[in-house]
Amino acid sequence: MTLLFLAFAALLVGCSLMVILHKSPVTSALFLVLAFCSLAGIYLLLQAEFLAMVQVIVYAGAIMVLFLFVIMYLNLKRDVEDGMPHVLRRFVGWGIGALLLLEGAIYFGKRWAMGATVPEPTEAVGNTAAIGQLLYSRYLFPFEITSILLIVAILGAVLIGRGRAAPVTRQEGTTP
Repeated sequence: MTLLFLAFAALLVGCSLMVILHKSPVTSALFLVLAFCSLAGIYLLLQAEFLAMVQVIVYAGAIMVLFLFVIMYLNLKRDVEDGMPHVLRRFVGWGIGALLLLEGAIYFGKRWAMGATVPEPTEAVGNTAAIGQLLYSRYLFPFEITSILLIVAILGAVLIGRGRAAPVTRQEGTTP
């Protein structure tokens, strides 16, 4: 069991690294699907069948279709980029990533949302009902923040995908 868990964990870490290090966005999205499936395998090993099923159906299925749609909609092969220089964008990205890593380390140090605080599911409630009770009681605020973050991300993707309107030029022989 431990060997299988380590294999799934190693596959998850390797696929996660390939998601952020690969240059092709479509290939990165496919590595993300493999990462989602390996995470579902870990859930199965932890006897959380509902989470494994949701992981495969929602994340590996629906969310990845949305990601691929956004990748194709954004047309990432454009060479013309304006605005902030590439080096500055990369520096800001690494800075935000370092801040998020530091925040995760602080929360991990405080044992925030670790397994010890989650009660064991009882026979009367069941695994799915226990998740629902925790999600809508103890973790309601993080759940709502995640919802707002996803809405902002979708709106941002739509605004980026729309691009800028081409300047209107007058052609000769037309009336204003």
